[in-house]
Amino acid sequence: MPESLSYASKKSGLPPGSLVHVGEVHEHEHKITVISYNPETIIRHTLKSIDEIRSYRSDNSITWVIIEGLREISTVDAIGRHFEIHGLVQEDILNTHQRPKFEEFENYLYIVLKALALGKNKLNVDYEQVSLIVMKDFVFTFKEKPDAIFNPIIERLDNEKSHLRKFGSDYLAYVILDTIVDEYFALQDAFDEYIEIIEDELLNNPTPRILTTIQKIKRELIFLRRSVAPLRELLKNIERSESILLDERTKRYFGDVYDHSLRISEAMESYRDLIAGMLDIYLSSVSNKMNETMKVLTVFASIFIPLTFIAGVYGMNFEYMPELGWKWAYPTLWLVFIAISMLLLRYFKRKHWL
Repeated sequence: MPESLSYASKKSGLPPGSLVHVGEVHEHEHKITVISYNPETIIRHTLKSIDEIRSYRSDNSITWVIIEGLREISTVDAIGRHFEIHGLVQEDILNTHQRPKFEEFENYLYIVLKALALGKNKLNVDYEQVSLIVMKDFVFTFKEKPDAIFNPIIERLDNEKSHLRKFGSDYLAYVILDTIVDEYFALQDAFDEYIEIIEDELLNNPTPRILTTIQKIKRELIFLRRSVAPLRELLKNIERSESILLDERTKRYFGDVYDHSLRISEAMESYRDLIAGMLDIYLSSVSNKMNETMKVLTVFASIFIPLTFIAGVYGMNFEYMPELGWKWAYPTLWLVFIAISMLLLRYFKRKHWL
């Protein structure tokens, strides 16, 4: 069986629950971090093997296990065996193309969502799947790669006066979700600023480069909508859940995250409308520019039509043309040309065609 696949379609034919990593391969060191805490103490360690987790089982503390990197399938398999995690849940953890969702089981909750961040290129968004398994005294977090998204939570845990140290695993799960969703607002601000810049450029100088940029934004918004839209359903299901692992007080906090997800989702919808409007503006601007060009060309063509007619008449090689023998025929013809041109230009301006 292959260790890693790029697309979920490659798993066709494998039995349900097959543990295969599906997604982008990130080159980094596999890391397992354990943070065990209670109101009085906090312990942080980096584990070499998931088997060491057994020593942290305690009724007096909450243990947060952060797994960075999903290529080590044996880690997910070991957690599944030690904590009786369903095989299909393990399969979903390793498949990074999951739709955000929430599932309830007797002894644990499974949550999966996308962490989003603006890439180096403003038009690109970095997607990372984050999976959570919430148990009575344990919270497992599975990430695709190491980053700093959870640093604010760890700093709060280091503060012995933090409320986070006094609540259970469900509250830690809320804080993790809230931290991930808060990053969406940074992404929203960046898109607001960038779309405004593109809109100004579009009105001043609609170029093919602007059209390419609009198309890139439109494509990125489609992927964003797939990641953000299911959040509402996920958080509503958490609020409706009757699991004993979720305290009623904590559900109110999840409701706040739900409100945030609504704001983000509405912003994505407004961006989609803005992009559609920008495409219409671009097409209208190009059409208007073409019309202006054609109008100027038509005006100049209209000026030259009578001049060409006169030049054509006197360009005929007939023997008996009285004007050909006049001394001032040539300068007179030029005066006629200039007079016709000036009269036509004046006429076109009065008609506001120029």
